[in-house]
Amino acid sequence: MVFSSHIFIFYFLPLVVSGYYLLLGLKTNTTLRHLYLTIAGMIFYGWWNPWFVLLMLGTTALDYNLGLMIANADKLKERGGTDEDVQRRKKLGVVLSVTSNLAALAFFKYTAFAVDSVQGISSAMGWGSVAVPAFFQNIILPAGISFYVFQSLSYCVDLYRGHAKPAHSFLDFTCFVSLFPHLVAGPIVRYGIIDHQMRHRVHTVEGFALGLTRFSFGLAKKILLADPMGAIADSAFGSGAGSLTTLAAWIGIVAYAFQIYFDFSAYSDMAVGLARLLGFYFIENFNSPYKSVSITDFWRRWHISLSTFLRDYLYIPLGGNRKGRARTYVNLMLTMIIGGLWHGASWNFVIWGGIHGGMLALERLMGKNSFYGKAPAVVKIPLTFFILLITWVFFRAENFDVAWRYLGTMFGQGNAVATSLLLESELLRGFNLFQFCICAFAVWFMPNTQTMLQRFTLWKALIGVPLFLLAVTIMVTRGHSPFLYFQF
Repeated sequence: MVFSSHIFIFYFLPLVVSGYYLLLGLKTNTTLRHLYLTIAGMIFYGWWNPWFVLLMLGTTALDYNLGLMIANADKLKERGGTDEDVQRRKKLGVVLSVTSNLAALAFFKYTAFAVDSVQGISSAMGWGSVAVPAFFQNIILPAGISFYVFQSLSYCVDLYRGHAKPAHSFLDFTCFVSLFPHLVAGPIVRYGIIDHQMRHRVHTVEGFALGLTRFSFGLAKKILLADPMGAIADSAFGSGAGSLTTLAAWIGIVAYAFQIYFDFSAYSDMAVGLARLLGFYFIENFNSPYKSVSITDFWRRWHISLSTFLRDYLYIPLGGNRKGRARTYVNLMLTMIIGGLWHGASWNFVIWGGIHGGMLALERLMGKNSFYGKAPAVVKIPLTFFILLITWVFFRAENFDVAWRYLGTMFGQGNAVATSLLLESELLRGFNLFQFCICAFAVWFMPNTQTMLQRFTLWKALIGVPLFLLAVTIMVTRGHSPFLYFQF
């Protein structure tokens, strides 16, 4: 089930929210309300494939019990254990959590990639094809596994570090993992941040209205901005070899840059808004990323919950910047390459992550006092966006050959033919240009959504209502409108 569907908007959301507030009005305890939200989350997640609910429950149960193992390790001293015994028990718990979660993620997400890579290497070396059971080639990727595995895993790591307290009950932890607003596409929420809210939430009319308004703005961003840009990007990237002019290729990649930003930030807006309806406060996930003056700045603004996760659970444990300049650059590269693989099982994502890691290292090498560092923002913002466009080609293209060919066309290596000129005129028709202008204005001249919707006012609601109605009308007539990050 996705937020931008009639089933969610007309049936699931009204029923779940009204039932939740009915329980709240009856002054039920948090246990009953959390059971209700857990069941709702299971229905939301299992709508596409009910069997994957068992996988999520399995990883949740494992991490909850490993969390207890870590939290209760100190009790070993009561039975004559030493400090070394305590630390050994804690390390065992966190290692089992990390290993089991990453193993589950690797199996579902990277088995087919590994098989294809082995077959490709075997073919290139002249060894012939490698016989692989069909089972390993037909593994279905569970929706949201990249997100809920990270959230569940971080719980045990934070317990080990002393950054979180153990959940009050298995139900509380299951409710946290299965909360439908953040379940399948983030933001990546850490239990230590939301622990207090699990037991003490404030529900106000203003908060409810602000949540609805935030959801409405997010839905409008998805339907009115992201989807039209996606249609343009799909036309450009699906045109085939020799079917694009240089101008059309640039239009296509700019459209994709707009699409992925508005699509993913729209989901985050809707998730934050839905959480507010239930009394939760989620962290913000975007902060006008295309206003970035560097790639370093970009990762402070883009997918903030992921970038901070990679920093705290990968970059710093690798040594961060504490082990010398050369090691710092290696750590940046490794972090971003792994971050690229997290997005998808493809060499294109490795290249995408490698370019970002290389740029982070280069910017750190140049320093703030370099010529570029002292350049005005009016120079650095367009240059940063240009670099991002290059990286988005690898993110969007089906494989390396398509990406390389598309980049070549962007830089004048394509041969314009009659069909490509027709495609160019189609991409540049009046309404598309109007939508491009709206997107560009929203990206570079409007404040981000969280700034606009920090507080509820009547005029924001008056804008949100017609936007919601227009978005729903188009959504119903257009049909299926999935989010991009469901596939990562």
